[in-house]
Amino acid sequence: MPIFTNTIWNHWIDPKFGKEIMKITGKSLLKGIDREGQVKILEALLLEKQNLAEDTVDQIIRFFEQEMVPQNGGKIVARAWVDPEYKKRLLQDANQAIEELGFSCGIEGEHIVALENTQTVQNVVVCTLCSCYPWPILGLPPTWYKDPVYRARVVREPRKVLSEFGLDLGDSVEVRVWETSGHIRYFVLPMRPPKMENMTEDELASLITPEAMMGVSEI
Repeated sequence: MPIFTNTIWNHWIDPKFGKEIMKITGKSLLKGIDREGQVKILEALLLEKQNLAEDTVDQIIRFFEQEMVPQNGGKIVARAWVDPEYKKRLLQDANQAIEELGFSCGIEGEHIVALENTQTVQNVVVCTLCSCYPWPILGLPPTWYKDPVYRARVVREPRKVLSEFGLDLGDSVEVRVWETSGHIRYFVLPMRPPKMENMTEDELASLITPEAMMGVSEI
């Protein structure tokens, strides 16, 4: 259960549980038990105290695997590519346009802003403080996005970082780095590739990656 393990570790494990867990295991929370083992212990503790229903873990896993996924963002981008009026609404009020397609912005997406890439502008998104990310439409943030090296370097030398992702931009392209935060979440509307006019909306959606929607690659 890697998704649940990481989510619990990042958000729920707290030193205040140490004494409670020692009652169950006789061991310190941080000694001799790997991360997954610690999460299982915490789950057992919460179940025992009736703070967690037995099916909660399965619901969380199902949510992250089936509902809060990057394919949501792919569908949003594909719709913007094929529907100019929808694209206009997306750029004006992303939250409202996203909800038109049945996605809830909810937690981690209360204020989302779409940034359009063009022939002369490449938008790149970063959170230098932590790893704020538009979860409802892109799922969990990828490892590279959370990496302190990426977060520090893309602000100082964006062209070099993009080149390392395989994206080499000409001097005529302006690179704009956007700082996402707990108050506002950015995502990038990449340019539609040429010669794909005959592809369906679903086919286009399948091409779109989280990297493209964070601005570090093209389609």
